[in-house]
This record gives sequence, C-alpha cells and structure tokens, in this order.
Amino acid sequence: MNRIIDLGKYIEIGINALEENLSFLWGAIDDVISWTVDSMNDILLSIPFGVFLLVVVVLAWCAKSGKLMFKREGLKKAAGLVSFIIFGLGLIYVMGYWRDAMHTTTLVLVSTFIALILGIPFGILAAKNRTADVIIKPVLDFMQTMPAFVYLIPAIFFFSVGNTPGIVATVIFSLPPAVRLTSLGIRSVSDDVVEAGRAFGATEKQILYKIELPLAMPTILTGVNQVILLALSMVVIASMVGAKGLGSVVYQGIQQNDIAKGFESGLGIVILAIILDRITQSFANKKG
Repeated sequence: MNRIIDLGKYIEIGINALEENLSFLWGAIDDVISWTVDSMNDILLSIPFGVFLLVVVVLAWCAKSGKLMFKREGLKKAAGLVSFIIFGLGLIYVMGYWRDAMHTTTLVLVSTFIALILGIPFGILAAKNRTADVIIKPVLDFMQTMPAFVYLIPAIFFFSVGNTPGIVATVIFSLPPAVRLTSLGIRSVSDDVVEAGRAFGATEKQILYKIELPLAMPTILTGVNQVILLALSMVVIASMVGAKGLGSVVYQGIQQNDIAKGFESGLGIVILAIILDRITQSFANKKG
C-alpha cells in the first residue's frame, strides 16, 4: 500500500536539525553526565564492601523502624530486610559482580535524580494549572507506551555510545511516574486544609511548600520508588548503547549464549531491585 504521509521522514529531518543546531548543548550534557557518573562510580568503588554494607543496613533499619531503635520493636520491623540485604549484597560480592553492581547503582541513582529534578516540578505544574495538565498528560502517555528501544535511536544520535545515551533513555522511560504521582499527591490534599492555610494568611508559595508538598510526600515517595524500579528495568536495554554495569554482563551472556553469566548478573539486578524497592517503600510508608 502506498504511503500518504511519510511521518518518519519529517521526524528524521527534525532530529537532524536538532543535532546540527544544538550540538554544543548535547556536548555539554554529555560532559556533565559523564563526569557525574565517573565521579559517583569512583566514590562508590572506593568504599570498602563492609562499610558499604553497614551503611545500607543502617539505612534500611531507619526506613523500617523510623529511627535507630536497637530494641525488640526495631529488631522485629527491620530483621527481615536487613537479613536479605546482608545475604543479597554478600552474594553479589562473592560471585565477583560487585564492581558491576556499583556501576548499575550509579546508573540508577543518576537517572533517578535527573528524573525527579525534571518530574516533580512538572507534576506541581500539572496539579496547579489545568492547561498544563491537558498538555502534559498525552506527552506522558506517549513516553510510557513508546517501546523503550525507540529511545535509544535519538540518544545514540545525539550522544554516540556510552553511559550518557543509556541514562538519557532511562530518564525518558522512568520520568512519567514522578510527574503523575507528584500531581496526584498535591491534588489529593484536602481543600479544607488549603483553605485553612489561606485563612491564616499564607501565600500560595507557603501553601505549596509548607502544606501541600509535606502532605503529598507519601505519594511523591511512591513515585520515587516507581522511578527507581523503572530505571533498574532499563539497565539491560541501556547496555546495548554502551552503559556499564550488570546489564552489560546480562547482554554479554545473551550474545555469548552463556547461561551462567546471564543468570548470575540477572540475579544481581533482582537483588538490587528488591533492596531499593523495600527501602524506598518503607520511607514512603513512614511518611504516610
């Protein structure tokens, strides 16, 4: 069947124009992301395994118990998660994938940070402005339903191969929950509470920062949890454009038909996902 409109051609023309006219911007973004990733990798890899494990255990303990409760109550709440963290991270270490796990952690943390920096303001805007909400919603629908592999094409075009295109594709894929849940959290704040703030003379800025955002924090933290999990789900796909970490080991296992390598590195991703999910969800529950 003959094509009436060659939409892809116009998209390609637009991307080519962006690459040619904004090459300085893509170069600057690449430099910043590369420096951030390299610096964080160096920091994480410089921490001895025992110290890193202790920090994560304490963080999990605080997330579960609300504070450092070295009593029976705190022990009951945190024992299961702490035991899993010790076993899981220990397993990754003895399997020899600790360096790759730190690369993956860096990829997830940097991607999550960028997604939240972009997503939370847009979520606030969508909650506060009806016109913005009407525009933002279909964009988020497009971002969530477009196959993740498609994001790799412009990412490679703008940034070549390496960690940067992987992080950019991951940010695009994981951004929508941050926007949606921030907007939902603010919209869910009781009108009576907001009106009470106005009655006491609070400005709109004070209402946002001192009433709406604190009350919306459990929902926003749930969005953080979802962003982290979506970022982790992208690590294997991001490895196809040169991103390092456990995802690249899984990809090597696929290419080499190496079942052992693929299973071990995939198990490492699962362990990291469970740990990050349980910790962030515990913080969200505590805020609630």
